[in-house]
Amino acid sequence: MTQAVSVPARRLSELRIVAPICAAHFLSHYYMIMLAPLFAFVRADYGVSYTDLGLALTAFNLVSAALQTPAGFLVDRFGPRFVLIAGVALGTVAFAVAGVVHSFAVFVAMYALAGLGNTAYHPADYSLLSDHSAPTRLGQVFSFHTFAGILGSAVAPGTLLAMQSRFGWRGAYIGAALLGALVLVFLIAQRPAPAAPATVKHRVKARPEDGVPPNVDPGWRLLLSPPIILNLGFFVLISIMGGLNSFLVVALGALYGTTDTLANVALTGLLSMNAFGVLVGGVLASRTARHAAVAGFGLALAGIVTALVGVIDFSSVALVLMTSLSGLFVGVTPPSRDLLVRAATPQGAFGRVFGFVSTGFNIGSAVAPTIYGTFMDRGEPRDVFLFSAACSILCIGTVVFGVSRQAQR
Repeated sequence: MTQAVSVPARRLSELRIVAPICAAHFLSHYYMIMLAPLFAFVRADYGVSYTDLGLALTAFNLVSAALQTPAGFLVDRFGPRFVLIAGVALGTVAFAVAGVVHSFAVFVAMYALAGLGNTAYHPADYSLLSDHSAPTRLGQVFSFHTFAGILGSAVAPGTLLAMQSRFGWRGAYIGAALLGALVLVFLIAQRPAPAAPATVKHRVKARPEDGVPPNVDPGWRLLLSPPIILNLGFFVLISIMGGLNSFLVVALGALYGTTDTLANVALTGLLSMNAFGVLVGGVLASRTARHAAVAGFGLALAGIVTALVGVIDFSSVALVLMTSLSGLFVGVTPPSRDLLVRAATPQGAFGRVFGFVSTGFNIGSAVAPTIYGTFMDRGEPRDVFLFSAACSILCIGTVVFGVSRQAQR
């Protein structure tokens, strides 16, 4: 009887941790995509060029990329909950000010401030989830976290345009800030129980076999060790691979004459099945310890399917099926990937490691548009698919060699 009661109690305690963290991750993706559906309205209001307005996104990504690793060190030193609350608060204030103050310079500055707030999410989220989730359920917990982020990106355009139609783009920004305030209250109200003694943060001691000069600070020595660098490479490559999503519609049109309607259906299938795949991947990650095999197999299938789309002119139904399968196979990998990163991370260093490897998303997001845009400008739309597929296959190497080095240690 005691065991029967304790299981629901543990699940309830876990939910109190996971729910607000997932809400925060939902918010982070909501904020990252916020300018895209409102771009034309903001540009018209300020009378600036597309390049000028792009400075806001550049500021956001540069600040995030530069300061996410230091934010991870703050997570390990002061605790993930404090850093996460501060990050949500910064983003909320930034977008509220961007909506209220009529100044383009302030608008760009607030995106830089929001980029600072964005640095908190990955290091703090993964540290909290690692410290407070049962090891047997961690794969599923990571999948819920990833799914919440995807959901934030999915609902942002529709809700923001709905607010814009009634209150203007400034009202949409203020509405998004109010959403941030609700998440902030949720985070503060759901105070987690203390972490287990084994997960209490402590100073990480690097070992000589890390292969980094001894005069490097121990925290950075860990980050520069081969397994962590390979995991960083994984994040960079998977982000570049995902850049295909932004060019899928135009690439299909240029390559096969696919109509915009059909190409958008194919893109919707890819994104929808990607979200579903994350949940499937969470189940798989919780039922097997062969996380490298799951991630590698998913990446291999995704690469093959993506390459096939680039070389075969499929029928309408087959095209949607293939792009959906590509999204599914990519979606299966993140929970196993997250567990592999965690396996390479000593206790007390989750913040800095996840903060460091997650900068790969910023790096990949910064270079992917230029690469794919160059292919399209040169009249080589097929290369959009083949390059994305090649990145997927290269990702397998980062998984295999990263696990091998970790096993040796």
